[in-house]
Amino acid sequence: MTLAEHLPALQVVVPLLAAPLTVLLRRRDAAFAVALAASWFAAYAAVALWMQVDQQGTLSYAIGRWPPPWGIEYRVDRLSSFVLVLVSGIAAIVLPYARRAIADEIPAAQQYLFYTMFLLTLAGLLGIAITGDAFNIFVFLEISSLSTYVLIALGRDRRALFASYQYLVLGTIGATFIVIGIGLLYLMTGTLNLADMGQRLAAVQGTRPVLAALAFLTVGISLKLAMFPLHQWLPNAYTYAPSAVSAFLAATATKVAVYALLRFYFSVFGESQVFARLPMEEAMLLLALAGMFAASTIAIFQTDLKRLFAYSSVGQIGYIVLGISFDSMHGLTATVVHLFNHGVTKGAIFMLLGGVALRMGGTSLARIQGLGRVMPLTSAGIVVCGLSLVGVPGTAGFVSKWYLVLAALEKGQWWLVFLVLASSLLALVYVWRFVEAAYLRAPRKDTADASETPWSMLLPAALLVAATVYFGLDTRFTVGSASQAAALMLGGGQ
Repeated sequence: MTLAEHLPALQVVVPLLAAPLTVLLRRRDAAFAVALAASWFAAYAAVALWMQVDQQGTLSYAIGRWPPPWGIEYRVDRLSSFVLVLVSGIAAIVLPYARRAIADEIPAAQQYLFYTMFLLTLAGLLGIAITGDAFNIFVFLEISSLSTYVLIALGRDRRALFASYQYLVLGTIGATFIVIGIGLLYLMTGTLNLADMGQRLAAVQGTRPVLAALAFLTVGISLKLAMFPLHQWLPNAYTYAPSAVSAFLAATATKVAVYALLRFYFSVFGESQVFARLPMEEAMLLLALAGMFAASTIAIFQTDLKRLFAYSSVGQIGYIVLGISFDSMHGLTATVVHLFNHGVTKGAIFMLLGGVALRMGGTSLARIQGLGRVMPLTSAGIVVCGLSLVGVPGTAGFVSKWYLVLAALEKGQWWLVFLVLASSLLALVYVWRFVEAAYLRAPRKDTADASETPWSMLLPAALLVAATVYFGLDTRFTVGSASQAAALMLGGGQ
């Protein structure tokens, strides 16, 4: 037996076991070392699995040597390996950043608990992406959600408690809908293995329990991915959580929920069940456009940068949903590519905003006046990532929108091309609000002497800013993986 053979299990087991170890150690530095080692191992395992899938095709790992569908299966294909790389890669970058970031935001006595909850969230998100069992998706979803509620509540602002409670209530409703949907699918198929379930559903397509399961899973997962108008928990959560938490969640949590939706839609129900029998294409198109325009418009009028970019995330999720609504090769490629590109971009933005909050005493537009003069590197990083949100050529965001445009042209929907461009102009407006405050106004007297973001925070953020540019120029990894994943989904594969 080699390590490579057990990487699917170790991908989840290592951060899951490291979490209670940080509690036993109870020391901040020791907990950080354990969390960092676990996250870096997870990143190594994810890249290794992606390479194995590239060489060998879909991997199947039977837990306890019980063959599927009788036992629990971990299944790694193009889509899941791509998501694993995103989640574990972001975690490996955010943790070094977090050590300095949380020193100012979380009491020293509670900092080891931050690492515990962070590892549990990481294990849950990785578990969702790798498991081939429907009920395990729910279990890992609850592990990640419950630990996320605690992470948000650790914010120093008292409103973090309200944000956490709001997310808890809405997240619980979403989880209830998901488990009801899974229960109905089990009732109709007698199996929880996703691949086996997809095969057995072919015999009962169109029955009321199956359609009800589709409805419950759609609403439940849409709550988790903050699809407009089920996004009410997200702005407060991103705004009042600790900076490291906002960065990690913005880059990963909603993206894994998108993965779960894609997995159920295309691998379990099948493309024909979702789009041919039901008006899902039209419904998702309307919700996507509503999110793109309504959330971006709301973002323009925000006075706090964290809240502004939180609403921006809701708008960007609209682009992801728009790609799904096309039900085409280019559309799904755009969805999967934007899932990755937006994760990298928004993770960088919230990490940089953590430095702004540390040095400027807040992230309100009034407080960050003159930021370009006192924190030039941080400010420049935010501008670059803002251009990616707009979709400027040379940034990762442009690649996503290019494939959305191709998908719209493929369907002969020229008016959608216009709407994608119009929504990008809204993004330009809210990014300009930052540029105006940072570069066209003089610093306040109480922030004129602020220094640059600490290097221990700036360097990890700079890695993601660089990735935002790199993946806008070299698309072999992102578009290559996304297009192969899209082809597999449209073929009904796992």
